[in-house]
Amino acid sequence: MQQFETRARDAGRLESSSADRTAISHQVLIVGGGPTGLMLAGELALSGIDAAIVERRANQDLAGSRAGGLHARTIEVFDQRGIADRFLSQGQIAQVARFADVTMDISDFPTRHNYGLALWQRQIEQILAEWVAELGVTIHRGLEVLGFVEGGAGIDIELSNGAFLHAHYLVGCDGGRSLVRKAAGIDFPGWDPTTSNLIAEAEISSEPEWGIRRDAIGIHGLSRMDGAMVRIVVTERQTGASGEPTLADLSRALIDVYGTDYGVHNPRSLGRFTDMTRQAASYRKGRVLLAGDAAHIHPPDGGQGLQTGVQDAVNLGWKLAQVVRGISPESLLDTYHAERHPVAARVLRTTMASVALRRGDERTNALRDTMTEFLAMEEPRRRFAGMMSGLDIAYDFGEGHPLLGRRMPDLDLTTDAGPQRVFTLLHEGRPVLLNLGDPLAFDLRPWADRVRLVDARYDGEWQLPVICAVSPPGAVLIRPDGYVAWVGGPAPTGLGEALTRWFGPSTV
Repeated sequence: MQQFETRARDAGRLESSSADRTAISHQVLIVGGGPTGLMLAGELALSGIDAAIVERRANQDLAGSRAGGLHARTIEVFDQRGIADRFLSQGQIAQVARFADVTMDISDFPTRHNYGLALWQRQIEQILAEWVAELGVTIHRGLEVLGFVEGGAGIDIELSNGAFLHAHYLVGCDGGRSLVRKAAGIDFPGWDPTTSNLIAEAEISSEPEWGIRRDAIGIHGLSRMDGAMVRIVVTERQTGASGEPTLADLSRALIDVYGTDYGVHNPRSLGRFTDMTRQAASYRKGRVLLAGDAAHIHPPDGGQGLQTGVQDAVNLGWKLAQVVRGISPESLLDTYHAERHPVAARVLRTTMASVALRRGDERTNALRDTMTEFLAMEEPRRRFAGMMSGLDIAYDFGEGHPLLGRRMPDLDLTTDAGPQRVFTLLHEGRPVLLNLGDPLAFDLRPWADRVRLVDARYDGEWQLPVICAVSPPGAVLIRPDGYVAWVGGPAPTGLGEALTRWFGPSTV
């Protein structure tokens, strides 16, 4: 860490070194090949951007299973790109969302994916890696970034093998200890840990106590995985341990809780997580951006981390692509922070509350019981389940129609070419102007190379999980990330301004 920070500060040395060597050039370099980095690379590739990943692991099989599933909105995001079936074919559907220990049914939510999907992170990463390989994304494996320097023409990046890369933009998707964030000098304020957990995939020699246990130390769990592997999550007695955990640490923690370590051996992965909660003060500094855990860390309660990171990537990808291609000004990148920072801030608040409800004392038990009763009521259930599933996210685009800034429902449309789903229209990652009424009195030709016009019909009301049904508008402008940027009718007031704001000025 110290070596990295020293090299990053030594801009003069890095500049003189890179000047003497031939650097491989990419338009965007992504540091970190986890779910967030892979999703961002795919989004950029769909937009024709030469994006590459630097990943310290030699292959994707080395991914652990810190995350264990996908929420409804993340599955919708994958559906928008035509890859949801790849995940659904390998996972197990559960029609629930969770807050603390409370399970909330979402089977009545008006979405094609009114469920969660149990699927280990290893499988999620492998599917995404296959997708980005099909899109031609380059992954520089087995390497780390040692330093970078930003100049007027881009960023020069030094790798651990002594090679250099050049990019127009650098995106840190390199986790909570992000080297990119630290070297860029972006503050990471928040709260220090109060609990510490070990998480492992390992083999055991004797039959364990399966399931969840709660005691004075914390919450622990053992569950079956593939083959002989067992997923172990156990709370440590003490916080503050530094460095990578060892098998001896895991054995000791199991004995503290269960009185035995069950003969744990042959760990496939072993890591530590805490309830440390922090968020980057800014998601962008010049040509450096942050996404996923590099931008926000929090306890894993509710399985929010992977979902938030993937959706960061989908929000950022098309915006960064337009800036790189010269379609939109750099100011478009500021909307990434403006939209995603509040979403993660709410996740941080929710997970901190969930950790507080984990405590095993009688007063916390009483509060947890009260929350269970509260979330069994219809309106609180819909509110919390909409939040935990990601279906209620609404970006602030100003006053207007209730759909403005919300996810576009995946309607079954009737078009001249036959039946069509809204999400199918988004497979290419392009914005769509969906006209559902009379012909628009608007000339879209100045944006025709960027925005697809689709005339269609839809009968009935639109349902969103956290607001009442709304009558279908005459037309909607849908961003590539699936959120509604403009709502209007045959006399499209404000459409030109919305097109310019999100997809660049007119070419005429």
